[in-house]
Amino acid sequence: MNWEQIKGQWNQLKGSARVSWAELTDDELEKIEGDREKLVGLVQERYGKTKEQAEKEVDTWARGV
Repeated sequence: MNWEQIKGQWNQLKGSARVSWAELTDDELEKIEGDREKLVGLVQERYGKTKEQAEKEVDTWARGV
């Protein structure tokens, strides 16, 4: 799924993101609004990953939804 589709369906996909990144709160997922860069930044910050690691993880998730 591409990011335009993810953005358009974010309310439905938040649950899937929550399963993948359980440390992200519902409020944080709400604020992301399907924005890839915001999601990458939060994954990076919350899980202590490099930007490249977070981008790879987010892109892998996006291909699976």
